[in-house]
Amino acid sequence: MHALSGAVPARFSPNLFANAPHVAIPYKARGKYRRKSHALSASCSTSRMRNGCLRDYGFRNMNNRLLSLKCKCQRAESTSGDASKTWFTEPVSKADQILGELNGQKVVDFENGSVIMPNDVSVNQSSEKTRGNSVEDEAWRLLQESVVYYCGTPVGTIAAKDPSDSGSSVLNYDQVFIRDFIPSGMAFLLMGEYEIVRNFILHTLQLQSWEKTMDCHSPGQGLMPASFKVRTVPLDGLWWIILLRAYGKCSGDLSVQERIDVQTGIKMILKLCLADGFDMFPTLLVTDGSCMIDRMGIHGHPLEIQALFYSALVCAREMLAPEDGSADLIRALNNRLIALSFHIREYYWVDKRKLNEIYRYKTEEYSYDAVNKFNIYPDQISPWLVEWMPEKGGYFIGNLQPAHMDFRFFSLGNLWSIVSSLATTHQSLAILDLIEAKWSDLVADMPFKICYPALEGQEWQIITGSDPKNTPWSYHNGGSWPTLLWQLTVACIKMNRPEIAARAIEAAEKRIATDRWPEYYDTKRARFIGKQARLYQTWSIAGFLVAKLLLKNPDAARNIWNDEDAEIVNALNIIVDSNPRKRGRKVLKKTYII
Repeated sequence: MHALSGAVPARFSPNLFANAPHVAIPYKARGKYRRKSHALSASCSTSRMRNGCLRDYGFRNMNNRLLSLKCKCQRAESTSGDASKTWFTEPVSKADQILGELNGQKVVDFENGSVIMPNDVSVNQSSEKTRGNSVEDEAWRLLQESVVYYCGTPVGTIAAKDPSDSGSSVLNYDQVFIRDFIPSGMAFLLMGEYEIVRNFILHTLQLQSWEKTMDCHSPGQGLMPASFKVRTVPLDGLWWIILLRAYGKCSGDLSVQERIDVQTGIKMILKLCLADGFDMFPTLLVTDGSCMIDRMGIHGHPLEIQALFYSALVCAREMLAPEDGSADLIRALNNRLIALSFHIREYYWVDKRKLNEIYRYKTEEYSYDAVNKFNIYPDQISPWLVEWMPEKGGYFIGNLQPAHMDFRFFSLGNLWSIVSSLATTHQSLAILDLIEAKWSDLVADMPFKICYPALEGQEWQIITGSDPKNTPWSYHNGGSWPTLLWQLTVACIKMNRPEIAARAIEAAEKRIATDRWPEYYDTKRARFIGKQARLYQTWSIAGFLVAKLLLKNPDAARNIWNDEDAEIVNALNIIVDSNPRKRGRKVLKKTYII
C-alpha cells in the first residue's frame, strides 16, 4: 500500500481477504475444508512462542509453487499514532469468563492466513433445550459461537449460523459483514469486551481501497466493502465511523482513532462523500443496493443513507485530529452538516399539516420564493397515506427527488434520524408518537417493519422486477426485522420514552428464541418466519441483546447517540429566518448606515 508507506503492515494488506473463498465454512463439512472451485489448497503449520504467536503458512498452487507468509500477531494497543507498531496478540479474555468457554475450534485456510471458527454446536434445537437458560443467556451463547478468529484473535461475527445450510445453500451468510457486525459490536462494547471491536475496526480498515485498483475500473478511494470477502461496495464506511466513535466512547481508548492509518481512513471516507458531483442537493446520491433496503428501487437520496451520512459526519468531526491539513476538510464538513440538516428537516418531513400543504401545491413554480421547489404533483399522495397519517405524529419520507416523493415509512432512517439528532426534538417525539399510534402496522407480533407499506400489484412488478424474494410483506418489502430493536431502543431512551422500547422487546421475547432467531418475518402482522429467512441470524441475536442491555443501563445509550449541536441549530435558525419560503412573506425594509 503506497498511500501510507510504512503506516500499515504489509502482511495485513487490502488483499488479505480478497481471494479468500469464505470467511466461515459450511457447518456440515467434515475434516479439512477445501473448495473444489478454487485453484488453491492450503496447509497450515503453527508454532507458538512464549510471548506471542508466530505462525508460518505454506500454500501450494496447481503449479506446485510454494507461497509463504509469516503472520505475527501483535496486540492493537494504545500508541502515539505509529500504526506500524500496533497489531494483535491476545485472544478474548473476559468474553470467555462472561459468555462461557468455546467447545472447540475449527480452522478455515485462507490464501494469506487462517480463520478459526467454533466447532459445530447443537443450535438446531429450540430454546426449550438450552439447559434452562433464559432467552438472554441463550442469545449470549449464540453470539459467542458466531465469533470468527484470525491469527488467534477475534475479528468479527458471521452473518448467520443456520444448521440447515450446507454447501451452496449457505450463500453469503458465512461471511463477516461490516453492517451486520454493528449490533454485535455494540453488544460486546456494552459488555466491556473491547478487543473484538478494536480488531474488527483495524482489520476492516485494511480492506479499504487506498489504491484505485479493480480490473479495468477504478473505484473511489476510501470505499469499504460489504464484507471480508470483498464482493460489493455499499456505503458501509459510514457504519465503520459510527462504530469507531462508539468504541472510543465505551472503552475510553482513544488511541485507536488517533492512529495515523485510522485518521487517514476517516479522511478518505469523508473526501469520497463530500466530493462534488452532478447533484444540486446536500444529500448523498446513491444507487440501488447501497443500504439495508438493497433491492427496492431506492436509488436517489434514500433517508437511511442521509441519516447515516449525517451521523458519520458528526462522529468524524468529533474524532478528527486538529491539524493544518484537515482545516479545509473540517470546513467542508461543517458546511455540509448545516445544509444537510436544513434539507432533511425542511423537505423530507411530513405530518398532517405538511401533507395538507403538499395536497394544495401549485406546480411549475420557478420564482425564488417558490413553495413547491421540487415540483411535486399533489396526485403523488397515495390514498393509503391520507387515511394512515395520525392526528399526532409525523415522519421523514423515504426518498426525495425532483418531481418524486417516496412516502413510505423507512424505519431505520427515521430511527437513526433520532439517534443522530438529524431530526429536531419536536420531530423526534413526533416520530415516536406515530410509532405508538400505528403500533399494529409497524410492530404487531414482531418488531420492526423495515418499511411501510409494502409494494403490491403492478407497482411491485415494476419496481422490484417481480422479485420473488421481495413479495409483498416479505424481506425488504414490508418484512419485519428483529435487529431493528436496538436502534428503536436507543431512540426511545434518548427521547425519554423507554416504555415504547420495552413494549417492543416484550413482544419479541415471546417468540424469537422459540422461532430460532430468524433473520426476518413475513406477513402484514409478522406472524410467519420469513420464507427465505436464515435461522440463528447473528444481528437478530445481537439486536435483541443490545436492546435488553440498554434498558437495564440507559446511561450507556449516551455513548451511541449524538447530541444536537448548538452551532448547527444557530445556523439553521439564520437560514430559516432568511429563507422567503412562503408566499406573501413580509419583506423587511433594509436599513443602511452612511
